[in-house]
Amino acid sequence: MSNSLQQQDSLLFSTSVRKPRLSVEQFVQGVLENNRAVLAQAITLVESNAPVHLAMAQEVLKKLLPHTGRSIRVGITGVPGAGKSTFIEALGSMLCERGHRIAVLAVDPTSPVTRGSILGDKTRMEKLSRNPNAFIRPSASGGTLGGVNRKTRETILLCEAAGFDVILVETVGVGQSETTVRSMVDFFLLLVLTGAGDELQGIKKGVMEIADAILVNKADGENRQRAQLAAEEYNQVLHYLQPATAGWQTRAYACSALTGEGIAEIWSVVESFRDEMSRSGRLKARRQQQLRDWMYSMAEEYARSHFFGHPAVAGALSVAEAAVLRGELSPTAAVQELIAAYEGALGRLERGETAAYEQDA
Repeated sequence: MSNSLQQQDSLLFSTSVRKPRLSVEQFVQGVLENNRAVLAQAITLVESNAPVHLAMAQEVLKKLLPHTGRSIRVGITGVPGAGKSTFIEALGSMLCERGHRIAVLAVDPTSPVTRGSILGDKTRMEKLSRNPNAFIRPSASGGTLGGVNRKTRETILLCEAAGFDVILVETVGVGQSETTVRSMVDFFLLLVLTGAGDELQGIKKGVMEIADAILVNKADGENRQRAQLAAEEYNQVLHYLQPATAGWQTRAYACSALTGEGIAEIWSVVESFRDEMSRSGRLKARRQQQLRDWMYSMAEEYARSHFFGHPAVAGALSVAEAAVLRGELSPTAAVQELIAAYEGALGRLERGETAAYEQDA
């Protein structure tokens, strides 16, 4: 990387200057060269909602797209106390020793005071965070659905362009974050504890149906046998569930993130999944479907925001809602009134623009 780029990499955003200091070409160059500072800044860029940053971020991503798609993307979720961070550190450290380059995208809770990320994952993954072949990016949930930042998909692309061949996406394990992460990864791993009967009650309905593997953690010491029995119980349940991925049988395994036992075995399962799905073409089909769903979800998000943010709708919404709650209006009729107010406002705007145009002519 050039000296000028090194001098600027800590000055991406300034309180007095809103425009990013780096150019699109410098962002692209820095990411492709795996400059950690530039990569971190590029992620900050795609996470920004400022129009000037959004436009530049899309230019950067467009140039980097040819360098993406070469990683295996693994989503990891689990019940509270299952040891996700300990497991990710053990798995990531093992993969780094094998020559892989690991990016961990961990969704942190958001501070209720500062609205910023608590950044707990870097402290819990202290060993992995010091590994030169690993990159950990805690990302504040920001109150988004399920605690998963909607920019995570673009962050995955940036990390792939920087040469990371394994992307681990950790969820907070609450709300709908599991299904959101499922929609952006290849392989989805559910981490659980011993006592399958009790734990099954604590797992959100539907999570087991989207998992490509279930891993019973903390299978060490006196708990080792119980963990093995728990894995067997999960396998009995999985026998009656439809697999999350066509052509792949979801199974349960046991491991100890503390001792490392079972870590290599579960990674072999991930590799087998990747190989089988690649040969059958299902991996490519899954990623294409994910891209299609991503595009439509972004369009739906914009349409929803534009509709409810329109002054005509905002003004009529409280009146319509009150009428529905009083039983004077059905929800369907209320929505029709809101749509009529929206379309009426657009019609008036269009006629006004036409009249102005005709007057100028």
